[in-house]
Amino acid sequence: MSAGRHDFGKASADALADGESRAILDKAIFHIHALRQRSVNAMPDFTERRARAVAVREATLDRLPDLLETLEASVTAAGGIVHFAEDAPQASRLITDLLTARGVRLAVKSKSMVSEEIGLNEALAAAGIEAVETDLGEYIIQLLGQKPSHILAPALHVSKEQVSALFAAKFGRTSTDIPEMTRIARDSLRAKFLAADAGITGANIVVAETGTVMVLENEGNIRLTGSCPPVHVALMTLEKVVGSLAEAAAVLDILPPSATGQTLPVHLSLFTGARRDGERDGPREMHLVILDNGRSELLADPILRSILKCIRCGACLNVCPVYQSVGGHAYGSVYPGPMGSILSSVLKDAAGDARQPFACTHCGACAEACPAGIDHPVLLQELRRRQAAQGTDTATKGYAALARHPMLFGAAAAWARTVDPKLDRVAAMAPDGPVGRFLRGRKFPGLSKPFSRRFKALAKRLSRRGLGDKGDRS
Repeated sequence: MSAGRHDFGKASADALADGESRAILDKAIFHIHALRQRSVNAMPDFTERRARAVAVREATLDRLPDLLETLEASVTAAGGIVHFAEDAPQASRLITDLLTARGVRLAVKSKSMVSEEIGLNEALAAAGIEAVETDLGEYIIQLLGQKPSHILAPALHVSKEQVSALFAAKFGRTSTDIPEMTRIARDSLRAKFLAADAGITGANIVVAETGTVMVLENEGNIRLTGSCPPVHVALMTLEKVVGSLAEAAAVLDILPPSATGQTLPVHLSLFTGARRDGERDGPREMHLVILDNGRSELLADPILRSILKCIRCGACLNVCPVYQSVGGHAYGSVYPGPMGSILSSVLKDAAGDARQPFACTHCGACAEACPAGIDHPVLLQELRRRQAAQGTDTATKGYAALARHPMLFGAAAAWARTVDPKLDRVAAMAPDGPVGRFLRGRKFPGLSKPFSRRFKALAKRLSRRGLGDKGDRS
């Protein structure tokens, strides 16, 4: 990932200065987190459920190539067509060419972070195909001309008052009553479902033995997207597969409670192939696009591969103090928060800032909340270590060089304490350098006498008072 594409530090500072957006974000995050806690606390066997799901996710990674072969055979047997895409450009080009060849002019889409990852909407627009988001949050974001700020709730950062003003401008109808606002969006979208030439969905879980694409939702838009248009394109990343329906059920045991605080969402849709002979509804064509985009290399990494266990519940985002402070847009990538800082660092040509792994307090809340058993802080530390080894983190590299030579380190520290104890001069000379960025928004207490010297002085005072170490450690 190129650090030049997005400046996380600057974006974070801008986000921290936006009091209104922070207030909206705080309220929304608190609500989601409370729902999750209530749901998990209501399940006395949640620990056992979590252990079963983790075992499924780990077993999936161990036999992923075989599962993908089984999945291809099952989808084909059910009348579907499987396409493999090595990277994001290939995936977006594949889908665009597929729809163009069928004369598609209007495609309805359900919420899919993978479609964001491959830039599908932009590719379809360039080909003259209108792509309409049908998830309410995604629809709002599309009308605003923005990107999602959360993998679960794309419009988490937008207040209902802002949505009301948006609908007034777009549709000439306004309300701050949420059911009425939903009705306004529904009235606009209903005609799109009926007129669409193709429907594009994501996939929460895909079952290898049956070729079934499982998607979870609360609005019903995914079911319409996958069944009304004559062509259904489902987009998944290769790690979303599981072996059997029983394994899918194990993941479903923990996904909705961890994501939305529900035992199950309102709609659980299972798409298996295209319309059969004699069936009256469903798509005439069903295509499953399986995206790699660096995940095969990640699978071969003995340390970082565990991020592929992620089930996209968003729990790590909702407890992360960094995400709670700056929101999703500050990350500049499709996947924000702890899971995004890891995943975006290893995906091919991912947007964002290479320094995202350093946007972590190491409080461990993400690892504790993760239902898939991912230890995010360990993975973030590994990414930091690799960046330092590659020389991309110049500040850490410089500090390490000094720290290896105690006399040189002591001399540099003594000079800094005398000449620039609060590092004001260094920051002023290079406000966008490592020191300048570090001090931006922080109150630095200043460099004082080193601990080793203070400890020696304290030990002498204690010894004079007869309070020194007499060897009794009891």
